[in-house]
Amino acid sequence: MTGAAIEATGLGMKYRSRGRGWALRDCSFRLPAGRVCALVGPNGAGKSTLLALAAGFLRPSEGAVRVLGEAPGEARARVAFVAQDKPLYPQLTVAATLWAGAELNPETWDQDTAERIAGELPRDAAVRDLSGGQRTRLALALALGKRPELLLLDEPMADLDPLARHQLMGALMAEAAEHSTTIVMSSHILTELEGACDYLLLVDGGRVRLGGETEDIVAAHTLLTGPVRDTAPHTVVESRTAGRLQTALVRRQGPVDTTVWEAAEPSLEELLLAHLRSPEAPALLTPSAAAVEAGREVVAV
Repeated sequence: MTGAAIEATGLGMKYRSRGRGWALRDCSFRLPAGRVCALVGPNGAGKSTLLALAAGFLRPSEGAVRVLGEAPGEARARVAFVAQDKPLYPQLTVAATLWAGAELNPETWDQDTAERIAGELPRDAAVRDLSGGQRTRLALALALGKRPELLLLDEPMADLDPLARHQLMGALMAEAAEHSTTIVMSSHILTELEGACDYLLLVDGGRVRLGGETEDIVAAHTLLTGPVRDTAPHTVVESRTAGRLQTALVRRQGPVDTTVWEAAEPSLEELLLAHLRSPEAPALLTPSAAAVEAGREVVAV
């Protein structure tokens, strides 16, 4: 699959309710199709708003977002969205919910996939009687049964036990591999994302501060340990000292002097936590994540 699954240029969303203000502001990025993307950031950073805009449930206050080359509303039949609250009709049974999914998506519905993801859910049970984890499984069954080109997941695994989380994560990865489905998944469980996602969007302060291939973003950073001293010419993301020893996560600018520093590659969790603790650190978007506007790249700074 080629092209962009999501492309935003100058995207902004301002809520009218008192105290909320701008959830996103001047947000520009590009997500290539066929990736499994981790969407991370602190609470209130704009992750849920970004997903809702891409799903076509909100209209931006400024800027634009394109989904699969179309306006979000036009692409809705090709997109599936599982929101945090997993909205389902409480009076319907599991079987009736799956039937409704088939009726609403007659051209793309995959009953085998929906049944497999639904697993051992009692088909005669009403949605209102299901546990939170069971409702999550049913919502994912509906989303994957639709066979979407783009799957948007807002904290999908939060109410699942570790075994169910592992099983459903495996199902998502199999779907991505078999059908080249683009998956965007927000989560606070960073270790869960590290082994599953090959693309990263870190949203903070209403903008994308890190965007691109996970391997490339990690490779652009180094964890330095050594005596307290200037880390120039490298860009410091976060630096901490303990006595005479300094540990700094830096964005490399040229080779590292290994006669002074002990250098190591950070884990994805270490990198993300350092950036979240240091909101003043400069943004980094790899070339594939840079949005294009009027023939020019729009890169976060």
